[in-house]
Amino acid sequence: MKFQLFLIKYAEIAVKGKNRYIFEDKLVSQLAQKMQRVEGEFEVWKTSGRIYVKALSEYDYEEALDALKHVFGVVGICPVIQIEDTGFEDLSRTVVEYMQERYPDQDLTFKVMARRARKSYPMDSNELNARLGEAILNACPRMKVNVHEPDVYVTVEVRDEINIYTEVIRGAGGMPLGTNGRAMLLLSGGIDSPVAGYMIAKRGVMLDAVYFHAPPYTSERAKQKVVDLARLVAKYSGTIQLHVVNFTDIQLAIYEKCPHDELTIIMRRYMMKIAEALAEKNGCLALVTGESIGQVASQTMQSLTVTNEVCHMPVFRPVIAFDKQEIIEISEKIGTFEVSIQPFEDCCTIFVAKHPVTKPKLSVIQHSEEKLTEVMPALMEQALSTVETIVVEP
Repeated sequence: MKFQLFLIKYAEIAVKGKNRYIFEDKLVSQLAQKMQRVEGEFEVWKTSGRIYVKALSEYDYEEALDALKHVFGVVGICPVIQIEDTGFEDLSRTVVEYMQERYPDQDLTFKVMARRARKSYPMDSNELNARLGEAILNACPRMKVNVHEPDVYVTVEVRDEINIYTEVIRGAGGMPLGTNGRAMLLLSGGIDSPVAGYMIAKRGVMLDAVYFHAPPYTSERAKQKVVDLARLVAKYSGTIQLHVVNFTDIQLAIYEKCPHDELTIIMRRYMMKIAEALAEKNGCLALVTGESIGQVASQTMQSLTVTNEVCHMPVFRPVIAFDKQEIIEISEKIGTFEVSIQPFEDCCTIFVAKHPVTKPKLSVIQHSEEKLTEVMPALMEQALSTVETIVVEP
């Protein structure tokens, strides 16, 4: 069966009160943008409590469905048959034909769920359930009614038009992109940061990203790996501006002048400073990292506290309380895991100490950083002035 119309279901948006239309309009806009990338012509519009996506030309069903699954704010995608209200006999005949074509083997149980949003319709929901169920049973004798655990729910929505569907395909959930500002994601080649970006985007936050590159210690292939990860996240978050920072000279200065057990935490502090400067320049309201408490030395409570000290804007850590397996499961779901585990070196791993400090004291770290006073301002300025920005499309 070829569907030309999709009913889009949302959840949280419905409780936004007087601001609901803002979220609905943003979701319509996001859907329209996403469908522009699908071969074919589509129309997206909203009515009272409903959003529709209609194919106006030939299209690839699976490609369209995949695009809709990547739009935040969508909790359900229903391929529907929509008909005009020309009387119950026409409705009954259409429902029967739908069931016969959709389930030709007929060996299943079903339950009719009629919803009469248009109260002027001459039958109430219970009568519609009974009479449509009777019509299906008469035409499809191998089908049986099961009101408790049916194989198929036959949904009939009576509105200005009448929608008929039996499938609700799970969407990405969350809130429409652009409803909660913009943030700067610190994106490495690991497993955690792409997941963090996906999770914060799911709450309606647009993303920029920053990657710290350290040639020749990190290769161009390591950089391409991060671009590939950004592209996978962008399937959900939309276009990402990826800012590539040459971090080599800063790392070498820290390595030469600071205690080696403090290398990781001091490097992390300078990464956060640079990320914040780029965030302010690009209209971002917060930083986003993939840090999880206790996962590595730089992510203990003490280390996170020392890292935070250099930041003025909020730092969001969506996976802060997740264990590694939980993060891996999300990365597998969004398709980033296989790229993240590719064996290309990350700039953070090149200068890692054998025995990094796990409970750093802010005063000690600040004292160590005093050794960088003469060289660091120029190195920071150079790093920020030579940023390479890559526009990453989904």
